Amino acid sequence: MILKYDVLVIGGGHAGCEAACASANMGAKTCLVTMDMNKIAQMSCNPAIGGIAKGQIVREIDAMGGQMALVSDATAIQFRMLNRSKGPAMWSPRAQCDRGKFIWEWRKKLDETANLDIWQDQAEELLVEPNSQACCRATATKSVIGVRTIWGCELRAKAVIITAGTFLNGLLHIGRKMVPGGRIAEPAVLHFTESITRHGITTARMKTGTPVRIDKRSVHFEDTEIQPGENDFHRFSYMGKPRPLPQLPCWTFNTNKECHEVLMSGIADSPLYNGQIQSIGPRYCPSVETKLITFPERESHPLFLEPEGVDTNEMYLNGFSSSMPMDVQIEALKKIPALRDLKVYRPGYAIEYDFFDPTQLKHSLESKVINGLFFAGQVNGTTGYEEAGGQGTVAGINAALYAGSAGCCATATIDNAFILHRDEAYIGVLIDDLVTKGVDEPYRMFTSRAEYRILLRQDDADARLTEKCYKLGLAKRERYDWWMEKKEAIDRIIGFCENTPVKMNDINGALEALGTTPLRAGCKAIDLIGRPQINLQNLSELVPGLKAVMEDCRNSKGEEVESLRIRKDEIIEAAEVKMKYKGYIERERIVADKMHRLENIKIKGRFDYDSLQSLSIECRQKLNRINPETLAQASRIPGVSPSDINVLLVLLGR
Repeated sequence: MILKYDVLVIGGGHAGCEAACASANMGAKTCLVTMDMNKIAQMSCNPAIGGIAKGQIVREIDAMGGQMALVSDATAIQFRMLNRSKGPAMWSPRAQCDRGKFIWEWRKKLDETANLDIWQDQAEELLVEPNSQACCRATATKSVIGVRTIWGCELRAKAVIITAGTFLNGLLHIGRKMVPGGRIAEPAVLHFTESITRHGITTARMKTGTPVRIDKRSVHFEDTEIQPGENDFHRFSYMGKPRPLPQLPCWTFNTNKECHEVLMSGIADSPLYNGQIQSIGPRYCPSVETKLITFPERESHPLFLEPEGVDTNEMYLNGFSSSMPMDVQIEALKKIPALRDLKVYRPGYAIEYDFFDPTQLKHSLESKVINGLFFAGQVNGTTGYEEAGGQGTVAGINAALYAGSAGCCATATIDNAFILHRDEAYIGVLIDDLVTKGVDEPYRMFTSRAEYRILLRQDDADARLTEKCYKLGLAKRERYDWWMEKKEAIDRIIGFCENTPVKMNDINGALEALGTTPLRAGCKAIDLIGRPQINLQNLSELVPGLKAVMEDCRNSKGEEVESLRIRKDEIIEAAEVKMKYKGYIERERIVADKMHRLENIKIKGRFDYDSLQSLSIECRQKLNRINPETLAQASRIPGVSPSDINVLLVLLGR
């Protein structure tokens, strides 16, 4: 049997679901191929979305018209805004979600998406054909035409997106026991990697892991510290509704010396230290045994006990990822007072899996080797649901653009592909890091990876991306109007503060009461917002008319808008951040614009790098391997120095 589509998405995880929805919402006839329709967007590890920098990615996906934020809000059982003690560039939303309800909320999103079919099967072979010599737009010698499944079904398409997660030749480890699998009790996908690498795409292995799952009824909560969530106006989606599920706490406690002794007694059977696992695991989410080896002086490590849902006793033990023998894991945990009567549903385990070299991708996430073939998620060497979802959204957009422009073997070029730059989104930072620098360990996003993080705040992803994606066709009119109403309200508050004079005699007493320096002369209201002690709420008590502007829920036509009323706090916060950090934002914008000049200098195909003896040997090797599109991308390649960039500028006549 042969089924024909515009776009195929292989794998129903977080990357695959976002890719499928993005492609279908762009108008492409799309098919999502998944092994189990009842485990769509399964949270294989922690049942939580967001976190440091990851929460910003989720808000970006939402601003673009993706689904992860909406699903997270609908299934959240605890929400927190992390890093509140720091500046707003560092604020990061995080939600604990109900694992089971998360799956079915995602399934509902997929079922309601036009142009999208789901096919339950397993891909076994990538189907590729040579490009026609008559095609002048081909950037590779081959083009993808579809996949063949283990049941012999051929699914043909103009574009294929690989989002197979940890399933490609997956191998599970618990102690010395090894079992093929993509997740616990789920089969690995064999042969599919080989059908891809035979065409010149390179692969390697990575490792990740997950902790034990605990029966809540066996926990002594009197020996833990409760960690409640927050319940203010913040949520993930800019169009999200109030969280419908009961909000639950998490609990914290520590490992101890006795726990460590049990773990160390079994270290010889640890797959990480007996030579069994050769691949590299995530640096920033180490196993508990790695913590003991790396920090031998520490007598305790923090653990977080997190609920898996509102209707289950299953709990996730954050901080205790392990692949030690199951009896060692359980015995060690019983040395902790809160877990002295421990019962578990399953032990922690490690998994090794195949990934593909992301430097063989364009910024559109299309392969440089096979036209029409896209990769997203953990198969690109990343870790995390959020990183996967962001890649999936970009791959889905570009696959749809490719399918819409593809003839016999034509491809979406760099000029009409959807590319996010480093000053536009954390997703842009993520993808640029992958395709420019590659990975030697599972890549996780942090705010420190973004040089323009003041421009990439969680409060303004809609300002950065919604209009862009509305013009593209992904963000719908409702979302565009939703943003434009918010934009007008923000501008109204800022405009009032910019134009309203404040007399020192009218306000100095109040300023001194707030612990800030009195004025020596009159100023505009916006000049006071920059002070740490001043915010819009307390300033509105001092400046006549400001409170009325902040509570104004009318649109530009003078009509009352209910959505503005329910978003009042969000709008006030966004306006305040823009005013309070105006100088920093403008300064970073200037730096970003300077870098854009290098982004506009195209160098791909303009040099024979091997012949440029004035470049260092390492530089020539790296430029040949990465083959950067622009001078700015070349400048970010490890091993390419500023002097190398200057040489290229001279050769370009700049």
